Order: sequence, then C-alpha cells, then structure tokens
Amino acid sequence: MHLTEADLAAALPHVLAAPKTEGVIDSLCFRPGFNQRSFPDRLTLTVAEGVPGERWLTHPWLKLEDGRPDPRIQVSILPTRVCDLVWRDREATPHPGDTIVADMDMSEANMPAGTLLRAGTAVLRVSEVFNDGCVKWKARYGAAAKAWIVAPGHPELRLRGVLCEIIEDGVVTLQDRVLRLD
Repeated sequence: MHLTEADLAAALPHVLAAPKTEGVIDSLCFRPGFNQRSFPDRLTLTVAEGVPGERWLTHPWLKLEDGRPDPRIQVSILPTRVCDLVWRDREATPHPGDTIVADMDMSEANMPAGTLLRAGTAVLRVSEVFNDGCVKWKARYGAAAKAWIVAPGHPELRLRGVLCEIIEDGVVTLQDRVLRLD
C-alpha cells in the first residue's frame, strides 16, 4: 500500500527533525548489476572505482562528455526517515538501492553542495546533482512519493537524499556514522 499526499505531508516534520551533523548508518547496499542488491556489513569506497564491483563504473546513469562515469554520483545516501516512510512492503518491494541509508538531515541548508562527509574512513563531497527519484521510485513507492520529492519547496529539502563523489578512499561499515565535516 502506497502512501498518500496527506501521509507524506504529515511525516515531513519528523523527516526534517533528523540529526544535522552525525547520522547513524542503518544499511549499506551493493549493486553489482541492474536490480541486484546485497547488504554487506562493509563497503570499500574508492575515488577511481566508486564502490568496486558496482555498476557505476560500467553502467552509470550520468556520464561525462567523454563517456566516463560522472564521479558526482558514485555514492547515494538516503535519509533513514524517508526510507522507513516509503519502503513499507519490504518483502515484495525492492530496497531503494542507495549505497548508504543514514539518519541525517540532507537538506541543502544543512549540506550544501561541496559539503564534506566522513563515512567510515572515506571522505565524500556532496554533489550539486539533484536526486529526483527515478521512474523506479515512483513504481515502487507510489506516485505521491515521487511527487513529494519534487513538490514546490521540496527539492531543497533533498528528501530523496544526496549524491556524492568520493574524494578520499576508505571503508564504511554498519558500525560507522556519517559525519558532516565543518
């Protein structure tokens, strides 16, 4: 059962009350191919390969002019409160597929483009590329959930999370937190 506009509007204050500087990591996701997911306890993040073995290197949805994968989309981080809100049928509906799900405020006001984040021993830079939720988001979580992401006043809230470039290799585990580096 998908959420209604009213459900999403009612949940917005809770979503926006997420921690600002440090977020507990709830899950890590590894995507080697389309519609393939595993949920390891740790992921290696590298400047050169993104998450080694993931499809970003071979089948990115955004490329540079020369055809190489755009590094600004190496890692996606979804707010836990949004994930928990929209991903209701966890048996029949696939996980959103974000590399990291963490309980943190990812709004532009809290994490403007260029903000540095530490995830485990890796350092990430928040990208200016907007994550508007793809067609799969709408199909899996409903038209209202997709419309909520792009509703007037909502793009700057980044309800669908942030896209990041890896700027320092490292390892992130479920025991780590995402830290905003000021």
